[in-house]
Amino acid sequence: MCGRYGISVTKEELSEYLLKHYNIDVLNENIILPRYNISPGMNVLSLINDGTKFRVGLLKWGFVPEWSKDDSVGYKMINARSETLNQKPSFKKSLSQRRCVILADGFFEWYRTTSTKTPYYFYLKNNRIFGFAGLWTTKVRTDGTKLHTCTIITTKANSVMESIHNRMPVILSENSAKVWLDPSLRDILALEQILKSDESNNLQFHQVSSRVNKVENDDIDIIKNVSNK
Repeated sequence: MCGRYGISVTKEELSEYLLKHYNIDVLNENIILPRYNISPGMNVLSLINDGTKFRVGLLKWGFVPEWSKDDSVGYKMINARSETLNQKPSFKKSLSQRRCVILADGFFEWYRTTSTKTPYYFYLKNNRIFGFAGLWTTKVRTDGTKLHTCTIITTKANSVMESIHNRMPVILSENSAKVWLDPSLRDILALEQILKSDESNNLQFHQVSSRVNKVENDDIDIIKNVSNK
């Protein structure tokens, strides 16, 4: 699964990335960076395609289906399994019409034994920004307010990840992300192929401090390698 991640770049670095790859030249002033310890329930930096251009904004992490009467179900739907997206009523419509890319440059996973949980930080070998494949939706509450939420798609762990956990987020290249975001693409088989052609083989990881366990700890020290100490 993927239950914690970060985007540890400056706002200037993100702006350069978005302009280069997605021709986005305006970043909302309410977006705060860097963020080292993003958890479910928080607003996350996401890309969508509105049919004419790419857009970047904030979605709440934790998918709340548009027909749900309970907003708290989002905490149970922070991830969606790639293998069953088209079989789940909660995700089927979004797979066809509301796909997103959630921006990150690293994520955390815990190696668990019967008595311990050891946190590790995963990132690409070139330390660059990347995107998780995601789905989003909008629920209109009874008072007329709108709730925009998302989920991160996961897949079977690769050889790098499997020693720590059996699942991992789907990581897309910029080219794959653009295809994933194309609203005209409705072919389920083609979408499933995108989720299989990820960049996860470029991953590396190291052990980090247990300070990451507390979401209020949001500083650069939580991504530092502690295995050499």
